[in-house]
Amino acid sequence: MANGTVKWFNAEKGYGFIEQGGNQPDVFVHFSAIQSQGFRELSEGQAVEFEVGQGNKGPQAENVRPV
Repeated sequence: MANGTVKWFNAEKGYGFIEQGGNQPDVFVHFSAIQSQGFRELSEGQAVEFEVGQGNKGPQAENVRPV
């Protein structure tokens, strides 16, 4: 599992990006990857843990959990 911070997330569009820190690239996150009950959204600056998978356009977060 990787750790990161939500850079931004647009709840209306259902996606955003997570900063990994260091020299790692930002990771795309889609609302469907968020592991929570009810309306799935993230807040800017929120700490999360996630797995990094490969999406069509680069790294993509999977199994995202707020910490």
